[in-house]
Amino acid sequence: MNQKEIILVIGGCRSGKSRHALELAERISENRKIFIATCIPYDDEMTERVTNHQKERGTDWITVESPILLPEAVAEQSRKADVILADCLTLWITNLLLDPHESEKIDKNVRKLKQSFKNAQCPVILVSNEVGAGIVPENKLARQFRDAVGSANQVLAASADRVIWMVAGIPVPIK
Repeated sequence: MNQKEIILVIGGCRSGKSRHALELAERISENRKIFIATCIPYDDEMTERVTNHQKERGTDWITVESPILLPEAVAEQSRKADVILADCLTLWITNLLLDPHESEKIDKNVRKLKQSFKNAQCPVILVSNEVGAGIVPENKLARQFRDAVGSANQVLAASADRVIWMVAGIPVPIK
């Protein structure tokens, strides 16, 4: 891995993408590992998921919660880290969609995120869901979400050094 490699790990729900991204990050560095969390746990089940992910990472990770300001967090934290793992793009876009001040600026925020990756001073691993393999959602918000994530995935995959598609826990390099 080169010093500033950008890796996108993408896949469906429960495909193993977070676990694989964590394994990649652990191989890159044993020190100064920063996890940028985008999740806002709105219910008990999601709180439990967050707790389980924290246990999987262990105590040698620094967690930075950044549900809206992901590009800024990557830019700031890359100066302090040997590796950054940002999990996940889809929750970040959900947060932007639900924020009345940000929902009209998703494309601008994705461009800022892409720029933060280019300027990062350490490797960055980004996790995202593949949303293009499903059916057309039946409501407007779900279609907006699918379109926003699909567009963001394309932009970020094009600028990433490596893209890994997770299928049933198996990493499939696609770039």
